[in-house]
Amino acid sequence: MTRQIHDQFAKEYLEELLAPLGTIRKSKKVKSEVQEIDVWFEPASSPSRNKLPLGLLGKMAATSCLFEPFRNSPSEIEIRSCISKLYAVHNDLLRKAKRSNKALTAAELPVLWILTPTFSARMIQGFRADSDESNWLKGVYFLADFLKTAIVAIHQLPVNEDTLWLRVLGKGGTQKRAVEELVELPQPNPFRENLLEILANWRKNLELRDNLSVEEQEVIMNLSPAYLKQRKDWKEEGKQEGRQEGRQEGRQEGTLEERYSMIASLLEGRFGTLDSELSALVERIAQLPISERTELILSLANLSRSSLLERLRDN
Repeated sequence: MTRQIHDQFAKEYLEELLAPLGTIRKSKKVKSEVQEIDVWFEPASSPSRNKLPLGLLGKMAATSCLFEPFRNSPSEIEIRSCISKLYAVHNDLLRKAKRSNKALTAAELPVLWILTPTFSARMIQGFRADSDESNWLKGVYFLADFLKTAIVAIHQLPVNEDTLWLRVLGKGGTQKRAVEELVELPQPNPFRENLLEILANWRKNLELRDNLSVEEQEVIMNLSPAYLKQRKDWKEEGKQEGRQEGRQEGRQEGTLEERYSMIASLLEGRFGTLDSELSALVERIAQLPISERTELILSLANLSRSSLLERLRDN
């Protein structure tokens, strides 16, 4: 379950950062077997993408690529599985090009970026991975050129603005520091607001679970600065609801469909599979004023099914 929650967070997080740069192919399955690519990215041709402050992540996204983020350090089998997905994508693209009588060069085929919180010396040696610090940064390892695969050891990345977006995907102290840096970014930053919401939602989804593991408790602590900041922003937004309801609320919360989906996910995480009674509550919660809805969501972890039903009956 922890891996699934992290995978969903990592996909949303990377998609939020990369969407302004190009096209995200969501939930793309490869034909060789039932395998799903985490993030498949195609860069746009617009030169404005270079102005976005994404540092190392932006450099990685300069060409077509696949991202495979891991919550825990992957085994050699898991890395080989990622590489097999890359080659399945290559073969599929080459077949389509051939059917269309188009030439597709090796340079046009996607690169695979495996993002891991740690990467041991044994794994570096086993995969013959080499760093290229003159062109990249410490912590970025490349396999043989023809493999079109690189591994990013997040814990080895230098602590600076260029690596911030990747360090958020790390673990322990690496992640904690990165989240704190993200919270302190100035308001004009184009990613700050939406990423804080994604991080806060990840924390809430974990908090709704019973019998949290030590690792999950650590993640909750690491994400606390983002959660508290988002909660503060929600309260401030609630105070201004009367004046800012229209466009401002739509920007913060997304579409009504997205709001329903988020609420259903939170209820399912708290109470399990939604029956007809709980499903009927989704629309009722979504229609609450933002201040009441926010307060209810924040207190959901402490509400039983009966107390939730009673609370909504009172509204």
